[in-house]
Order: sequence, then structure tokens, then C-alpha cells
Amino acid sequence: MKKWSVLCLAAFLTASLCACGAKGTVTKETVPAEIESIEVVETAAVEENAEETAEAAETEEVSEEAVQEEQQEQAPAQQVGPVSFLTGLECTEEERNARPLAVMLNNIKAGCPQSGIAQASVIYEAPVEKADITRLMALFENWQDMDHIGYIRSSRDYFVYCALEFDAIYAHFGQATPYVGDLLNSDAVDNISGAVAGIDRPASKAYMRTDERKAPHNVYTTGQDVLDAVNKFEYSLTYHDTHSQKFIFALPGKRISYDNGTDATVLYPGGKEKGVPNGFSNVQSRFEYNPEDGKYYRYQYGDKHIDEQTGEQLAFDNVIFQYCDGEFRDDNGYMAFNVHGGFNPGDSESQSYRAQIFTGGKMVEASWFRVNNESPAIYVGKDGNGVILNPGKTWICLIWNDHADDVVIE
Repeated sequence: MKKWSVLCLAAFLTASLCACGAKGTVTKETVPAEIESIEVVETAAVEENAEETAEAAETEEVSEEAVQEEQQEQAPAQQVGPVSFLTGLECTEEERNARPLAVMLNNIKAGCPQSGIAQASVIYEAPVEKADITRLMALFENWQDMDHIGYIRSSRDYFVYCALEFDAIYAHFGQATPYVGDLLNSDAVDNISGAVAGIDRPASKAYMRTDERKAPHNVYTTGQDVLDAVNKFEYSLTYHDTHSQKFIFALPGKRISYDNGTDATVLYPGGKEKGVPNGFSNVQSRFEYNPEDGKYYRYQYGDKHIDEQTGEQLAFDNVIFQYCDGEFRDDNGYMAFNVHGGFNPGDSESQSYRAQIFTGGKMVEASWFRVNNESPAIYVGKDGNGVILNPGKTWICLIWNDHADDVVIE
């Protein structure tokens, strides 16, 4: 029998939501005996005033209760079929069971715009070397027919650990070998790597270079080339038994509205000033909310962030700021991010970390925690409920706690 863990809890919350439209409430009744001792939400580290916290929690409960009532009224009339684990949108059973592809993408200005990125269901953004710039990891569904995915760069271990949250096949070209080499060469990662030093089993035919850009900003692949490597290495194309859904979504076709939440329509994960050493600052990352379609539009380097192939501006239904501890590892500026949350089920003093969830033009203050590599980080509101996202695409910014004060939300 598979051992219970928080990943089972996340799956339970999602199953409950899809079945009846109820919010994912974390209570003692829903937590298995082995993890009853876990303090599901520890907000002391991120709250300055207990009175304000109580008021915020009460306001959030009212909003979620209204949504729950509406969903319960509508749910009996709606037949919900299979939905994507990554977006909450309806799909076929075959599509639902297919593993996503996680690809490391260049985000330095010379490597932009990226190609095929508009098709990504989830994107992670985090600083790399000396926090001068950010790098992206895009998770693709239905990737096998993609004819151009780029431009691909090297791996960092914190991105790999995030890919494992989704049981994703992981694609990259190069890596910070001292810090991620052993992980990439282990059985824990279904790795599609270029033929570079430090990789025991490269996928030498999976990557190409275009002559339209200068190296190292010109590496790309196709869905078919990745598929050939997956078949060669005999990786599974469907989810493993250990997989559990990370996100909790509203019912397909429905929108959740945190009506009494904080307005948040322009988001700057690195602030408005350039030159601040948080990664996002020099990229000039920002998201602008459009109330007409309920999406957050992405900007960087002073312009729209577009897909090279389509010219389409990237837009997301949800944006998450996930705050992490971190450090510089050496004189080269290689960074470490604690994307595990430092949460120990056997330690009652262990705490979760801060997250801010943006959806529908509102901000929800939350906590995130993760037990181990096999379980996803999940997001819980101040009232102990799993935070419900609107169906669609999600962008996640990993923000170093030391630079939390740089963030600007308008």
C-alpha cells in the first residue's frame, strides 16, 4: 500500500473539488493519521499583526464561501469530464494521463523571444548566476507535435526539483555540474540532456542549433526529437503512480472571485528599479491584469513578452509569487533555492513559507509547503483552505526571501 504523504492530501483536495465543487478544506478529518501533527499553515513568520491577520482570514472565508455556494448550486447541472492536472481545463483522458515536458529556456535578452513558449501551461521564473537575470522552465502538454521549442539553456537543481513536482520529463542543454550533475544522472530524473560534459547518458540527437542566432542562444528542439529520446531511454509517457496534482482549480467554465481580497492588477516581482540584485529587476519583469479577459499579461525588457513563432503576448490566468530561502554557493555566483520549503512532518516547530496568489485581479496571502521530492508544493490560505485557482495557465516566480521587500504590487 502506498504510504500517505501530503501529496495524497493535495490529490484528495483536488478530487473533492472536481467531484462536488467544494473548496479544498484542510481539516483533521482530511489529514491521515501519520501527518496529523503537521501544522498545515504557519503564518507567524509572514504576519506582523495578529488582528489584521484575523480580519484578512475572515474576509477571505466570506469570499470563498460565496464561491462555494455558487459552485454547489451549479455543479449538479454540469457534467465534468477529465481535466488537465496543469490547467484545470477539460481534455481527453489520454491527454490527462500524459506526462508534461519541462524545458529550460533562455531568458537573457539576447536569447529572446523564445519559440513555442506561448503553448506552455505552467512557467517557472527564477534568478540565476549572481541574481543578474532570470531563467525560465516551461511545462508543456501535448508537446509531441511541437515543431520548434527554444531557446534552450542549462539546468539548475532548483528547477529540477520543481519539475519533479509535476512528474515531468526534463529537457536542458548543459548544467551547473557540481550542484546538479548527480541529480540529473540519477534515476530520480527522466533527463533529456544535450551531449555535454558531466552527463552520463546524453540525448545527442535531440538538440540542434539555428544559424539565425549566435551561440549559446540558438539551441532548440522539436517534440518529435524529444519523443525519440524518450523512447530510446524507455521513459514512461504517462504519469507514474507517485504523481499527485499540485494545483486546485475551480470547475471548468467557472471563475472564482475573491471579491473582498486585495486588488492587485500590476505585479513587479523584482520591483520597478533596474540594477537591484534580485534577478527580476534587470529583466524588468511585470504582469498587468486585463479585467476584460481575466488574464495577466507578461512584460519584460521594457516591452511585451511574446512568442517568436506567433508574435502572441504571453498571458496567464494565475500568477504565484513563491518566497524561498536561498544562498550563493561559490564565487561564480551559482545560487541555491530551498524549493522544498524546509518542512519536516515530524517537527512541530517546522514552518511553511509565504506565497502570494494572484487571480481575477485579486491577491490571496497564503503559505506553501512541501514534504519531499515526490510531493508537490501546495498553497494554503490563512483559513486553512487550499487556495483555488482559476482554470488556465499559471506563472510562478521563485523569489528569494532576502529580496521580498523589492516586490511591488499595485
